[in-house]
Amino acid sequence: SWNPCLTLRLLLALGWLARWSWGEQPLLSWLLRLLSLVDHAEEFSGRGGMPTLDRIFHGYGEREAAIAFLFNLGVGKRPLQERIAEEALFCPPGSPFDPSRPVSHAVGNVISSIAFGDCFDYQDQTFLSLLDVIQSLFVELSSRWMQLYEMFPGIMRFLPGPHNRMLQHVEVLHDFVTKRVQMNQKTLDPGCPRDYIDAFLIRMEEEKQNPQSEFHTKNLALSVVHLFFGGTEMVSATLRYGFLLLMKYPEVQEKVHQEIDGVIGRHRGPAAEDRSRMPYTYAVIHEIQRFSNIIPLGIPHAVIRDTQFRGYTLPKGTDIFCVLGSALRDPRHFSDPERFDPGNFLDENGGFKKNHAFMAFSSGKRVCLGEGLARMELFLVFTSVLQRFTLQSPVDPQDIDLTPKASGFWNIPPEYRVCALPR
Repeated sequence: SWNPCLTLRLLLALGWLARWSWGEQPLLSWLLRLLSLVDHAEEFSGRGGMPTLDRIFHGYGEREAAIAFLFNLGVGKRPLQERIAEEALFCPPGSPFDPSRPVSHAVGNVISSIAFGDCFDYQDQTFLSLLDVIQSLFVELSSRWMQLYEMFPGIMRFLPGPHNRMLQHVEVLHDFVTKRVQMNQKTLDPGCPRDYIDAFLIRMEEEKQNPQSEFHTKNLALSVVHLFFGGTEMVSATLRYGFLLLMKYPEVQEKVHQEIDGVIGRHRGPAAEDRSRMPYTYAVIHEIQRFSNIIPLGIPHAVIRDTQFRGYTLPKGTDIFCVLGSALRDPRHFSDPERFDPGNFLDENGGFKKNHAFMAFSSGKRVCLGEGLARMELFLVFTSVLQRFTLQSPVDPQDIDLTPKASGFWNIPPEYRVCALPR
């Protein structure tokens, strides 16, 4: 049978090799196992090229401009935890509903609280439209058109087709963020930063005499777009897959309910520190990330100098695609990897067990900058929903189809409906 992920990997390798051989740039792509990012962390720490994302961000919105601010703006602190727990109240009890938009809205509001210092009403049509744009962008980035663009950007950028819609989507996001930046500029108090934009604007003023500074208006706008782009849909997709898996495996959901009742109870919301006392729930979340495999190919790295690797010489500038999916489905580290089993992250005593093959956020020196925030969001939203609701499917659990809606650079969860029954 046709395997889309395997086909994509082969096409990517051929496409990148073709680009290298045509002389468009000194580029050779290798598909590597993840341990190379640890064993050769320094050598593989460069930013790899990805034509679709490069066309969106043009090298701006980089991690260096964002990573310094996230923890100062509340990542891991009580106010943000409370905000995440509040946003988890999105489930309308009773009749079946499509969770895509409410889950995206809840996660998007967490990013909004960091970027803008406030959140949006669930009926705000502007924000709902932005979330729809982000979802559409992720689906299109996993389409065959985008895969062709990734392989042959020198040709595809001049051809009409659906692959050009992504620029229209990004322009909508960029215009929205630019207006918010202008609002902050008019009311900025350097002594009391309210959000990411304020912190960035203050740093811009401090470095205005530095011609090499990365703190400038264009980088600010695109770094906020970057936060929404990666921080909203990636967590949302994982949660949507997780809720679907719980409906298919109700016995797993019941064990999570029992642990929540025993550790947290019904009279307070969950907190990040509860993770250490809830090994089964924490194992379930890890297994959801492993099984859903949201980013099967990961984001490309690049070698920063000529590197010897497994008998080959990788020239400086070589792009490295690390196949996350192969590590997450490696039978040497996960028994029966095609089966959903939280036991992959539990020891013989029921305690949480780390697995070195679990690299859902990549690894090495270019690990996902939002990993800490994403882990906290996943735990708090997941436990907050299950503390209040039992999730049931309108169809028989055996008939639930877990096949991704689209599979390319991202695995997009299938569409489904869920009933949230108050506990």
